Amino acid sequence: MVWVGVSMAASSFLTAQTPAADETAGKQWWAHVEYLASPEMKGRQTGSVEYLRAAADVVDKFKSYGLKPAGVKGGWYQPVRFDVQRVVAERSSMSLVIEGQTTPLVLGQDAILGARRAQPKMVNAPLVFIGYGLHLLEAKYDDFDSAEVPLTSLKGKIVVYLNGGPAELPGPLKSFARTTPFIKALRDAGAVGAISIPTPKSMDFGWQRVASGAGEPGMRLADDPEGTKIAARHPALADDHGEMFSATFNPAEAEKLFAGTGHTFAEMLALADAQKALPHFALGKSLAATVVTENSQIVSPNIVARLEGSDPKLKTEYVLVSAHLDHLGVGTEINGKTVYAGAMDDASGVATVLEVARRFSETKTRPKRSMLFLVFTAEEKGLLGSRYFAQHPTVPERAIAADLNLDMFMPIFSLKKLHVQGLEQSTLADDARTVGAAHGIEIAVDPEPDRNSFIRTDQYSFVQAGVPALAFKFGWTYGSPEYKAWRGWLAQRYHSTDDDLTQPVDLAAAAQFNSFLADLARRVADDAGRPHYLETSFFKRFESAK
Repeated sequence: MVWVGVSMAASSFLTAQTPAADETAGKQWWAHVEYLASPEMKGRQTGSVEYLRAAADVVDKFKSYGLKPAGVKGGWYQPVRFDVQRVVAERSSMSLVIEGQTTPLVLGQDAILGARRAQPKMVNAPLVFIGYGLHLLEAKYDDFDSAEVPLTSLKGKIVVYLNGGPAELPGPLKSFARTTPFIKALRDAGAVGAISIPTPKSMDFGWQRVASGAGEPGMRLADDPEGTKIAARHPALADDHGEMFSATFNPAEAEKLFAGTGHTFAEMLALADAQKALPHFALGKSLAATVVTENSQIVSPNIVARLEGSDPKLKTEYVLVSAHLDHLGVGTEINGKTVYAGAMDDASGVATVLEVARRFSETKTRPKRSMLFLVFTAEEKGLLGSRYFAQHPTVPERAIAADLNLDMFMPIFSLKKLHVQGLEQSTLADDARTVGAAHGIEIAVDPEPDRNSFIRTDQYSFVQAGVPALAFKFGWTYGSPEYKAWRGWLAQRYHSTDDDLTQPVDLAAAAQFNSFLADLARRVADDAGRPHYLETSFFKRFESAK
């Protein structure tokens, strides 16, 4: 028998759950997934007819639970405008230029062009290798200014860098450096572009799958009249709308970049895999590229539902429970299928938001703080829906106390451990561990920080806005059957047509996780003390800026 609830908290749900009851609750959760990830939903591409249909279903569920709308103008939705860019690979080109000799590269085989950031129509610039490409002055680490390649030499260059970072830098800090600080460092240095090389050990799946997604539309938030004010208040959330060349190079072909330098990619890769320092040097060649794009605009909404709290003072604050609704739509055929259904990523998370919302709405004792149940758009385009909400919250900004986010939390085996993004950053860690102990769940930090998961889920938008936030995935230990199942899922199903309704799922484990999350949200909502970042956290500065 599994006890659902935190025994030391009088306001917990406190119900004894049998295995049969877990299975029944899991089926109720799965029914949401079945609708959202059905073939008729065609992968819920951001802004598509199917996305809007899925959003309407979520709103209907919230209405049936008796929740109140908390979007724009008293409605359920928060519309978000996007600039859309699709790279036309068959009309684009990339070449290496060495001493006047041009060697064409094969797009899709050697490299892919980035679609999210505005691309220049043409670029021709020398290549410079700058190690990991991390710009972290607070940590006294800067790949943009080294003795071998000083900052002043990067003007007019395209920088080349590897994913990862030295062992002495914390994982969340390395991930943070991949976001706004990286683009700002490029601008400040006068660089005209960047080429990333993923290390094979940090890749979730092989290059063929990476290349198959190159035709996906990239998106960015449209120009915002309030952007200047937001950037001044929250520099980490500032948007960059200028052109900047971007590409990703296939690590299996990366020796082409290093040929003739006296270094090899194999040498760089070995150092990166060991998390050691990398040298910096000019690559002795230039890159010439022509980028043809198709550009448009769309509007796609976030969904915001509210459950009012019971405490006269605390109900003016909000605890958020969130997930993203969008996925990749219809794309390149894999295993005879073209619909990227996104069952785990992230119909599963939306289903949990719905089940937690239903559970709160049915309890007689309301939480002391109010709850916001948030379903975001455009997560797959770079956390854009949550980023927009963090910039333009539909409740007072200072009233947001915490965010608990779900993004493919992965109930594909029994629930014994949870890996939690952001665990070491705020007082939410104590809440998570207390509730985890009551549920018999070990709460642990991310064991694979170089996958950059910390910046790849919607909780990161709230971290940048100074809000304590956590995100969750089923945990494992290296070499265990659970680890093999996790790596197998990434290799076969992640961002693939196989992330559909035919995959095996542990329904009882999903129900147990939903119970854990509901109790965690309840504990945070009922605690008189507001969550806050630890003094030791790098991200404390964003909280202080609120």
